[in-house]
Amino acid sequence: MDDEGFVRITGRKKEIPVTAGGKNVAPAVLEDRLRAHLLVDQCIVVGDGQPFIAALVTIDRESFPARAEAHGKSGSVEDNLEDAELLAEIEAAVEDANKAVSRAEAIRKFTILPDEWTEERGHLTPSLKLKRNVVMREFRQDVEGLYVP
Repeated sequence: MDDEGFVRITGRKKEIPVTAGGKNVAPAVLEDRLRAHLLVDQCIVVGDGQPFIAALVTIDRESFPARAEAHGKSGSVEDNLEDAELLAEIEAAVEDANKAVSRAEAIRKFTILPDEWTEERGHLTPSLKLKRNVVMREFRQDVEGLYVP
């Protein structure tokens, strides 16, 4: 409440990205389907004002060690970000998520981030919902990198 008695709502501004072509994309459908994959911890769909939809993805640190061991890999998530098998698995999860939407709404590119999003670092609310504005601000360079030719 401000000095004049007006209530101001902050956060959770419009969360529907609108592509450069004018297509409104509801991110929840894609994000929910991506998060359903065993290796995906969190993801955010981006593309507001951009030519296509893309996503930032974080890897589930609890399921990753078992996956790495099963594929004869070692090291942390950070050590395996460029692993072809990991990229292929996330690509398959993206393709599965894309089945629920039209071609114009589909994720065309993604990047796997080395960091995890946590409540302590301000990325998640206490109910573990993503704070889009914080993630977009902190990972702006990663988002911009998705749109570099």
